[in-house]
Amino acid sequence: MKVVFAGTPEFARTALQHLLDAGFSVPLVLTQPDRPAGRGLKLQASPVKQCALDHGIAVAQPRSLRLDGKYPEDAATARDALRQADAEVMVVAAYGLILPQWVLDLPRYGCLNIHASLLPRWRGAAPIHRAIEAGDATTGVTIMQMDAGLDTGAMLLTRSLAIADTDTTASLHDRLAALGGPMVLEALQQAGQGTRQPVVQPAEGITYAHKIEKAESNIDWSLPATTIGQRIRAFDPFPGASTTFGADVIKLWSYEIDSYQHTDLKGCGHILSINDAGITVACGDNTALRLTVLQRAGGKRLAAADFLRGFDLPPGSVLGA
Repeated sequence: MKVVFAGTPEFARTALQHLLDAGFSVPLVLTQPDRPAGRGLKLQASPVKQCALDHGIAVAQPRSLRLDGKYPEDAATARDALRQADAEVMVVAAYGLILPQWVLDLPRYGCLNIHASLLPRWRGAAPIHRAIEAGDATTGVTIMQMDAGLDTGAMLLTRSLAIADTDTTASLHDRLAALGGPMVLEALQQAGQGTRQPVVQPAEGITYAHKIEKAESNIDWSLPATTIGQRIRAFDPFPGASTTFGADVIKLWSYEIDSYQHTDLKGCGHILSINDAGITVACGDNTALRLTVLQRAGGKRLAAADFLRGFDLPPGSVLGA
């Protein structure tokens, strides 16, 4: 079976590698245009493009797939490449472009999407981040038969896994990517054998995982410690939860919920205590959070004791003021 693959980040690269390792013929890969990255802002290929080039696969990078949109020439070129590839199915994972109807209709078996949530919960761009931020106990992967809606297609396969209290978006991403790769192989086998059993998504329980914005990184210390902790884990590695101390921006990477119950005499954001174990900060609902790994702008992630050797942060100071 010939498979066209569409994807961009590391999550998608893992799926592409599973397809190649399983022996599928992949004549064409679609991925986002190269983006500037790093301090020098040099154009950088996506992980999917790098994988495709390593395996000698043709790559198309249209800015849009809409023939009547802003970049019709890109869409027309991509259409020609897809027709030439003559694949029986398209596998999509975190591609970043909406597929118009002409793309959905082109392959014999349509387009299959690897989505990192248990649909219909967390449709949209950032399902891993939002699941952790919301404090979900469980998430998973859905293989979906794509339609014109936003993650609204019928479900072909689902697998769940537990979200650990220590999971960050980075660690959960890796576990979900490892789960999704074998699942899409199973879905392709079912397509070839004619044994697919699509299930319409339920109308209840729909939530949307909106794209993560950098502005969300700033911690609101009036929230309960548990909620703040979930945001720290959800925003690791991007955009990184942060707070301020004077003119300095401090990124927060790891924490513990502190059993200390502060009183209303200590406002939210006040530093209650400092020791080698961490920096304990007053949060909403009279809760407290101990920060254990921090980072100054331009610096490295450091354990609290090492961070404090180069940063004066006396007890009684206020973060985020």
